[in-house]
Amino acid sequence: MKNLLIIGAGRSATALIKYVLEQARQHDFFITLADADLEMARRKINDHPKGRAIWLDASKTNDRRDIISRHDVVVSLLPPQMHLEVAQDCISLGKHMVTASYVSKQVFRLGDEARQRALVFMNELGLDPGIDHMSAMQRIHKIKAEGGKITAFYSYTGGLVAPESDDNPWHYKFSWNPRNVVLAGQGTAQFLENGKLKYIPYRRLFRQYRLVDIPDMGQWEVYANRDSLLYKDAYGLQDIKTLFRGTIRHRGFCDAWNALVRIGLTDATFPIVDSDQLTYHDLMEAFLGISQHTGSVKERIAKLIEVEPDSEVIQKLEWLGLFSKRRIKVKNATPSLILENLLLEKWALQPDEKDMVIMQHVFEYEQQRKKRKRTSTLIMKGENGIETAMSRLVGLPLGIFVKLLMLGKISTTGVSIPTMPEVYEPVMQELEEYGVKFIEQEE
Repeated sequence: MKNLLIIGAGRSATALIKYVLEQARQHDFFITLADADLEMARRKINDHPKGRAIWLDASKTNDRRDIISRHDVVVSLLPPQMHLEVAQDCISLGKHMVTASYVSKQVFRLGDEARQRALVFMNELGLDPGIDHMSAMQRIHKIKAEGGKITAFYSYTGGLVAPESDDNPWHYKFSWNPRNVVLAGQGTAQFLENGKLKYIPYRRLFRQYRLVDIPDMGQWEVYANRDSLLYKDAYGLQDIKTLFRGTIRHRGFCDAWNALVRIGLTDATFPIVDSDQLTYHDLMEAFLGISQHTGSVKERIAKLIEVEPDSEVIQKLEWLGLFSKRRIKVKNATPSLILENLLLEKWALQPDEKDMVIMQHVFEYEQQRKKRKRTSTLIMKGENGIETAMSRLVGLPLGIFVKLLMLGKISTTGVSIPTMPEVYEPVMQELEEYGVKFIEQEE
């Protein structure tokens, strides 16, 4: 019997847990779900005969190592900064490891040691990153096999709210880790455009967005996502002229989020002493700093971010309650944590509401001296606030890969992302059975 350990039972784990428990009976697997919230883990195992829930504080090294030592494969759904410790444990204990997170430089450096020990460390195996890699590589390899030369590649993904559940002016609700949403884009985004390197620092990221058309869904905003340059080599696109990866948001979102950035509310670098003694109105006034302007806090904030007091941006901030005399509920919190706690309340996806995921790839290529364009689009809605599209599209690729690994069907060792046919062909084929289908358009 093969033993699988899943560390983390949060938002994105639901579909993964459900899938591996279904497979456990057929393939004689046993699943351990470990989380600091034991009751949540128990609810997700739901007394399944092939699973158990256990309490684990993953920051406690001895407890973590002890439980890892008793399993064959470890899926880490912990915050990204904790993957390195789990990876080091898996190296020393001889265990395979799978994550949905980006490969950090520290984890990447473990590649040679993992390979020497014949260990599989597969990363970036969720939605974005994950399904984006696999679906893109399928089409890149196909275009090349048909004699095409790819000149430009654009890839966009968004975890969004379904139109029928969209009832707030931001047109957004949480379907994945709120912390990642609040801190998204920090650093400098990098991409290629017409053969030239492009850099967008965080302070300009949400101002310099582009508009894209999604079939049957209208126009959306896209801001640059992290470092697109990493994927030149990973995708075998060394000679490409344009390479851009971006995040999809509803029209109007980026201007309003840019206001939060400019005010300072996404800053995670310092605590606000006695923040629980302040109101949101106090906080906004504090962020005005040395102000030469008169008028209400709302009017002065509008001048600070260079919009009119009755603009859509200010209306969105007001809807959040940022000008209210309500007391902040978190003590000695950073601005970003204060914002995260407020958004958790305002952007909550209710149990009967649906999320939506949109992914689109655009390939421009030359074939037989003709310029061609191929657009590939995935749109999926969730069932409800628990069975979300986000959970399904993060969890199912992880689950399918883990099944293949535990059945001995994966030979790629070392630290990898899922860009090889051995991985993406069977995973994408099975995903189609769950309704994960891309609509193709050729021009």
